[in-house]
Amino acid sequence: MSRCNATKGKKRRGFSCSLVVLTVFLGLFSVEKSWADEKGFDQEGRYCSKTAYAALNACRNELKDDYWITVGNCNNLGEREDQRTCLEDAKGEWRDARPECRAQLEARLGICEELGEEQYDPDFEGVTFVDPASDPNQYFPLVPGNTWTYEGETEDGLEIIVVNVTDMTKLIEYPVGSGQDIVCTVVQDVVTLDGVVVEDTFDWYAQDLDGNVWYMGEIAKNYEDGELADVEGSWKAGQDSAKPGIVMFADPDPDQVQFYRQEFALGNAEDMGALESRDKVVVTILDDNRVMFSFDDDVLVTRDFTPIEPDAYELKYYAPGIGLVLEENPDSGELLKLTGTSLIP
Repeated sequence: MSRCNATKGKKRRGFSCSLVVLTVFLGLFSVEKSWADEKGFDQEGRYCSKTAYAALNACRNELKDDYWITVGNCNNLGEREDQRTCLEDAKGEWRDARPECRAQLEARLGICEELGEEQYDPDFEGVTFVDPASDPNQYFPLVPGNTWTYEGETEDGLEIIVVNVTDMTKLIEYPVGSGQDIVCTVVQDVVTLDGVVVEDTFDWYAQDLDGNVWYMGEIAKNYEDGELADVEGSWKAGQDSAKPGIVMFADPDPDQVQFYRQEFALGNAEDMGALESRDKVVVTILDDNRVMFSFDDDVLVTRDFTPIEPDAYELKYYAPGIGLVLEENPDSGELLKLTGTSLIP
């Protein structure tokens, strides 16, 4: 128990404690400012690194927020023993989660080393967007009616994902205030686990005149036990400073493009991509060992990752004229395989 709490009810001691708290806060602010001065973060430039450290502070404060909310809920449990157990669990979760904030920082700084320190601010001035169905991106064909079905065994059960390019569109003004309404194609992804829907997402994509496909946002509905649990991961370009990224280049060249942002909603959606190769041979095999699809020409391989989950990444394989055909988690060995598509009779 802190000395301030132990003297609750004594007005003068309470005022003294307030001074202590204020002094500590000002001291921390001074240390933080000195550190920022030393690193040069108060000067123009180094925007990427400054963003990474800002996200670190946000992560730590979010953990504190979650901890104290849990403490408040623990106090309202009926039995004293339940309260103690709840508080100990809260402390343990807080301690266990703290290193993740530092790991995210290191991951973001690693991205800065690859992309440089400039601000991330896609310039859409003069960019013309077109109907992707008129000239589809060969690795990301956004033609209404196109469907893909994927299956994979996970530690939680059989995962099936059905992707459908709908005939719906969504207008997104970007940049905000520019008066430029970008017509986005709406793609629906439905994820089931052992036959139960766990995610139902609408993604918004736009294709520019050069053939690059931009990711403009998504609304993700996550379900638990058949009920809507949250919409975590949802974002929209221009809302809360979120910015679009490229999900697929018109002519991806691993020799020219290494790392790129697929989306940017700091702390919420920060998917990255890296072009690995464009010559892989991929064979998709069903569980009964029947070869359903085989692709051996100009297959594009990307490595997708996010600093929000620093230790995880996926390899994605795209076949020209088809799109995504295989997704591999190298750490777990899990595969998500194309088992059906409207693009192959």
